[in-house]
Amino acid sequence: MVEEVRSRVALPLFVVSSVLLAVGGGLRLGGGADAAEVLWLMGTVVGLVASVAETATAVRRRRPTVDVIALLALVGALVVGEYFAGAVITVMLASGQLLEARAEARARRELRLLLERAPRTARRRVAEGVEEVDVGAVTPGDRLVVRTGEVVPVDGRLLTAATLDESALTGEPLPVERLVGETARSGAVNAGAPFDLLANASAADSTYAGLVRLVEQAQASSAPFVRLADRLALLFVPVTLVLAGGAWAVSADRVRAVAVLVVATPCPLLLAAPIAYISGLSRATRVGVVIKGGGALERLADARVIVFDKTGTLTRGQPQVVEVIPGGDDFPTDRLLQLAASLDQMSPHVLATAIVSAASARGLTLEMPEQVAEEHGYGLSGLVGQHRVALGKQSWIVPDPVPDWVLRARRRASLDDSMVVFVAVDGTAAGAFLLEDVIRPDAPRMVHGLRDAGIRRVVLLTGDRADTAETVGRIVGTDAVRAECDPGEKLAVITAEREGGTTMMVGDGVNDAPALAAADVGVALAARGATASSEAADVVLTVDRVDALADAILIAQRSRRIARQAVGTGMGLSLVAMVAAAAGLLPPAAGAVLQEGIDVLAIGLALRAVLPGRTHTVTMTPADVALGRELHAQHEAALPVVEEIRAVADRLSTDQPQLAPARRLLGRLRSDLLTHERADQEHLVPLVARALGPSATYSLTRTHAEIEHQVARLGRLLADIPDADVQPEDVVELRRLLYGLYGVLRLHNAQENETAFSLLPPTDG
Repeated sequence: MVEEVRSRVALPLFVVSSVLLAVGGGLRLGGGADAAEVLWLMGTVVGLVASVAETATAVRRRRPTVDVIALLALVGALVVGEYFAGAVITVMLASGQLLEARAEARARRELRLLLERAPRTARRRVAEGVEEVDVGAVTPGDRLVVRTGEVVPVDGRLLTAATLDESALTGEPLPVERLVGETARSGAVNAGAPFDLLANASAADSTYAGLVRLVEQAQASSAPFVRLADRLALLFVPVTLVLAGGAWAVSADRVRAVAVLVVATPCPLLLAAPIAYISGLSRATRVGVVIKGGGALERLADARVIVFDKTGTLTRGQPQVVEVIPGGDDFPTDRLLQLAASLDQMSPHVLATAIVSAASARGLTLEMPEQVAEEHGYGLSGLVGQHRVALGKQSWIVPDPVPDWVLRARRRASLDDSMVVFVAVDGTAAGAFLLEDVIRPDAPRMVHGLRDAGIRRVVLLTGDRADTAETVGRIVGTDAVRAECDPGEKLAVITAEREGGTTMMVGDGVNDAPALAAADVGVALAARGATASSEAADVVLTVDRVDALADAILIAQRSRRIARQAVGTGMGLSLVAMVAAAAGLLPPAAGAVLQEGIDVLAIGLALRAVLPGRTHTVTMTPADVALGRELHAQHEAALPVVEEIRAVADRLSTDQPQLAPARRLLGRLRSDLLTHERADQEHLVPLVARALGPSATYSLTRTHAEIEHQVARLGRLLADIPDADVQPEDVVELRRLLYGLYGVLRLHNAQENETAFSLLPPTDG
C-alpha cells in the first residue's frame, strides 16, 4: 500500500519541485529575487513534507535510512534561509522516488500484460465435434484444437505439427516449428495452421500460469528494491552529523553545518545503486533468469558453493528412449518404434511421451491408432494399420518361457538403471525400449562455466542410488556426491556446506523446496511449469538451460561491482565536498549545485550496468543455428545404425554363425553412418571452432578418424572370412570388433552432444 501511494505522488512531486526550482531561477535572473525566494521556499517545504513521510516509513519498518540526512538538510536550509539549496535537495529526492516508482510501475505493467494474454477458454474435441470450455475445465488426456492466432491454453503434446510463437516464454522473436510428439507450452501463440493438442497438464499446473505466479512473487519481493544506502546509513549518518556539528562548534556558524548537510545528501546512494540493481535484474531476465530482488542478486554474486539436485537439473528430468532392442528380424528398430509411437500418441503418460518424441526425432511418420484400450497397471493396446500392437510390462507382453533377448534387455536395464517397456505385434513379443533420465548435454559445460564465474565447490545431492549418482557426478565434474538422502538429510548437507561460503541450491521438485529455502540462494528450474520449489526459491530459471545460471552469476557480480563503483565514487566526492563545506569553502547554494553534478556522475557510472557484459553463453549466428539443427537431425537419424551394431553383435553365435546380418550392417555403416560422420567433419567441426575455438574440435576430429578406421577394419575382416567356412575364432574377432566400434560411437555421440549440439538454443521438444 505504501509503495502504491509513493508511485502515485512520485511524478507530481518531481514535476512540482522541478517547476518551482526552474521558475524561481528564471525570476532570479530576471530581477525578481523576492519572488524567486518564495518559490524556492515552497520547494523546500514540499521536499520537507516528502522527506518526513519517507523517514517515518523507514522508522515504522525499523529500517536504517540516510533519508534523515536529507530531512536535516531541509530543516537547516529553512532555518538559515538557504531556500535555493533546499529546493535543489527536493528535486534530488523527487528524482530518486520517481526512479523507483517507474521501476515498480514497469513490473506491474508487465504483470498486467501477462494476465491479459492468459487464455480463458479452450476448444475441446468431443464426439459431437468441438466444444468451447473454460480453461479450468481442461484435464490431462483431453484432445484440444488450437486455431491460428490463439494462445495455447495448457501444456500438451502435439498430435499434429505446429508453428509456435514462444516469445512470451523464451524471448526468442522468431516462430519455431514443432513436430508431432513434441511439447507445446501454454502461453505460446499458434503462428501457423490449426493443430491438435493432447493435454498433459491442467491450466493451473501449466507453464504460463506458473510464469505469472513467478512474476507476481518477484514483484512482491523486489519492491522496494534493496538499497545499498540502507546498510551504509549506520556509518554515514553519524559521520555526517559529527562533521556538521564540529563545523558549527568550531566556527559558531550554523550555515557551515547546513552546507555540510546539503552536500551530504546521499543521492548517489539513493539513485546509483537502484539503477545498477534494476539493470542487473533486467539483464538476467533476458537470459531466462528471474532474480527476486536486489538482496537475492547480491547473494548470488557472493555464491562460492553450489549444490545440485540430480533429477531435472543435471539430468533431463524425464525419460528418453536410449535404445530399441528388437526381438528378432521380423521388425527392425525403426518399424518397432513407429508402431509403438503411433499407439502411444493417444496416451498422456510420461513414458508414452518419450516414445513418441523418439519417433519424431527420427523423422518417422506416425499413423492414427484405432480401438485404443488401456489396461490399468499393465499397458496399452490398439490397432495400428493392419497390426494389433500392445505396449507395457513384461508380464503382460511376454509369455513364458522368456526368450533370451528379453533376459538381455532386463540385464541391460538393470546395469544402466533404465526403465524397460515391451512391445508386442499381432500377439507376439517383438522388442523392447530402454528409457533413461539422461544427463543434460550442457551440464558439463555449465559446471565449467560456474567455476569460471567464481564457484569453488560443486556438490551433487540426491535421493537416488549411490552408483547412479556417482556416474552423473563423474561425467559432469562435481567435487562431491551425496546420494540416497531424504529431505531432512538434504537440509543437513546444505547446513554443512554453508560453512564453506555462500551456498546455492539448485532443484526443480517439490521435495527440493525445504533445501532451497535453507540455502543462501535457492535456484529453481521452472521451464516446464512452476512447482513448490519455484515458490521457495530466490532465483528461477524460466528457460530449460542450466548454463543460464552461470550467466546470471556473472550479471549479478557485474551489477554489484558497478553499483559499488558508482556509490563509492559519488560518496567519495561528497565526503570531499563535506570537508570543504565544514572549512567554510563551500556555501549551501554552491554545495547543492555541486552535489547535483556528483549525482549526475554517479548515475552515469551506474548506467554502465545496462550495457552487455561478459557472459558464459555462446552466441551463434542464425545460419550456424540452422546448420546445427540440420546436422543434429542427421545425428538422430544415424542412431538406429549404432543400435544395430550392438544387436548384430549380440546375435552372433559360434555354434551357427550367420554373417549375412553383419554384411548388411557394413553396407549401412558405409552408406549412412560414414556419410554422416564426414558431413560432421566438413560442417560441424568448423561450426564448433567458430563458437568455441579450434582447440574444442580436436577430440571430434580424432574420433571421426577412429570411426573411419574401425569401419575399414570391419570391412577387411568380413572380406577375409568365407561364408562357407566360418571359424569360431572369426566370430569372436568379429564380435570384438563390433562391440569396440559400438563403444567408440557411443562416446563420440556423447562428445558431439556435449561439445556441439548443447550450443543450440533449446527446442523443448
